[in-house]
Amino acid sequence: MLRTEQLSLARQVDLVFKELQEELSGLSSGTVFMQIRNNVIGKFGIRHNPLSGRSGTFTDGQDGLTSVQQSSFRLMALESLKYKRRWTHGEISYEFAVRQGMVVVDAVLESNYNMANLMIRAPRGPHSGEMPDQYFG
Repeated sequence: MLRTEQLSLARQVDLVFKELQEELSGLSSGTVFMQIRNNVIGKFGIRHNPLSGRSGTFTDGQDGLTSVQQSSFRLMALESLKYKRRWTHGEISYEFAVRQGMVVVDAVLESNYNMANLMIRAPRGPHSGEMPDQYFG
């Protein structure tokens, strides 16, 4: 059996969309998010508010994404991975909505870095060619 870290990020994104298929079929807008660590998707899901309330009751929203719209959304998500550069930790989110029968998507690629990792790699000591730590406060 394959482990997640053995799959390309694109294949993982594809799996996320397959897992969210039923939920997306009931939503016409929201944000799909994927948290990434070492190029592996960990947590993922959808942020949405599909219920509108009036006079003390909630009504069912609009119909969700059709299979054609979901396929289009998935392809746009995979295409957006071409813009991911060099980072391995972060979050990708896709804000989506149905407008005039078409799904529109805005992608946000967020990279995260850890200062502790930089400190481990940074040269130390008086012979490192850099100023000692005392000059940085």
